[in-house]
Amino acid sequence: MLFGKVRGTVVSTRKDASLVGIRFLLVEELDSRFGGTGRFVVTADAVGAGPGEVVLYASGSSARLTDVTKDRPVDAVLIGIVDQVDAEGTLVYDKAAPGGDPSAQARPR
Repeated sequence: MLFGKVRGTVVSTRKDASLVGIRFLLVEELDSRFGGTGRFVVTADAVGAGPGEVVLYASGSSARLTDVTKDRPVDAVLIGIVDQVDAEGTLVYDKAAPGGDPSAQARPR
């Protein structure tokens, strides 16, 4: 699993019939400090994520193991919306913190 941030949506009016009804999102990979890496991936959305949310996504064969993506031709899928991340006793990300900027939210717990 990897951390990412939803940066937008992807619309495809013509696609494989097995993908009809699946929402696609543009996700930027995040580094260990929750900053964007500049690498993007198109993901199938299995959890109802929205713009700007920090998410967990899986790629490769694991992307085809959710109820939404089972036996469908996808390489990446959103599998969780992140609320908090704690690393060695420090809260490094908190969705509820003001401003929504994970890099500005690091503080001891």
